[in-house]
Amino acid sequence: MSDEKSEFTGLILVSGIDTPGITQALFETLAPFAITVLDIEQVVIRERLILTVLISLNPAHSEAIEEDLQLCGQKLGVDIATSFLEQGQSSIAAKTGLVHVVALGSPLAPTAIAAIASAIASRGGNIERIHRTASYPITAIEFIVSDADQTDIRACLAEVTTAHSVDIAVSPGGLMRWAKKLVVMDVDSTLIQQEVIELLANKAGVQEKVKEITDSAMRGELDFNESLRARVALLAGLPESVITEVQKEIALTPGARTLVKTLHQLGHSVAVVSGGFVSVIEPLVKELGIAHYRANTLEIIDGKLTGKVIEPIIDRAAKATALRDFAEIEGVQLEQTVAIGDGANDLDMISIAGLGIAFNAKPAVKAAAASSVSAPYLDSVLYLLGISREDIEEAGAQRK
Repeated sequence: MSDEKSEFTGLILVSGIDTPGITQALFETLAPFAITVLDIEQVVIRERLILTVLISLNPAHSEAIEEDLQLCGQKLGVDIATSFLEQGQSSIAAKTGLVHVVALGSPLAPTAIAAIASAIASRGGNIERIHRTASYPITAIEFIVSDADQTDIRACLAEVTTAHSVDIAVSPGGLMRWAKKLVVMDVDSTLIQQEVIELLANKAGVQEKVKEITDSAMRGELDFNESLRARVALLAGLPESVITEVQKEIALTPGARTLVKTLHQLGHSVAVVSGGFVSVIEPLVKELGIAHYRANTLEIIDGKLTGKVIEPIIDRAAKATALRDFAEIEGVQLEQTVAIGDGANDLDMISIAGLGIAFNAKPAVKAAAASSVSAPYLDSVLYLLGISREDIEEAGAQRK
């Protein structure tokens, strides 16, 4: 037998053209009655209002409440529908084990939403609420789901992601969703648009040779350490001044500055870990106010690159270690960390983070990550964390 307390409830649905005073008038109509508000939600889309209220009440008052609400609707020029019955507690606030599903699309097609709903239902999940968190530059929709296992939901939605070209993130609900987070990013082709080793290779006129080594590593013929040493060896003899030249050629990924500043404004921490080079990225990292960063160090003697990398090399395993170290420094649990990257070198940190995100990544990385972002805007990651476009804009306004 269920432990839920059965009670007499009333569902009130208000719809119509939005005008000032509708919510006030509705609750002033309800005020004389001995009722309790169990749940409420209001949304306005293109001047059209939908307001739902769930109340508990004395069944003897239901007819009077319904009559007063009909008169209220006539005065306001809106439709008010009601449904009164005895049932268990149905407020979303009383439910536990909620899961948040965020879908990103540009555009977000109806077929994708239908597929998401179908996948959730196939695992016994019930969609409690759906609301839009962003409409530009991409559309972000959040589903709050009850009675669902997070792992099952994530597994079935992975197929939807592939079939409908939509990005989906699944995260647990509850207060921990809003706890302080540590977001750790890769640099090349993630925080910035370029690959630093390629910019340096252009200065040495060895871009084609570097590309051959990179392609060989991608085919699995060389591991990251071997490929890095081989590529850096081709830079031997370059003057130290090329580092300053390359720094000027770096361009942030669209949305990167907004992502970092918004996270900082909301009290979260940001770190970067890169298979690139400290001397190149350090000024940019400091400009963004990122306190924790780790990358490789080029050996420079007598003002020239020697073609060697000073140990230790920041490889795939070292990136995961850096995430753990930064989390400990910031006092953030591993479950509250977020790792963002695009390459195989990022897979270890993506796999151990509470939320691993493949950003415009290669298919193998995208398949291994729990979530992915295919849009070219790095601040889209904020929506996966439950941060709305309105939150982003408010944080931006506070910085001015």
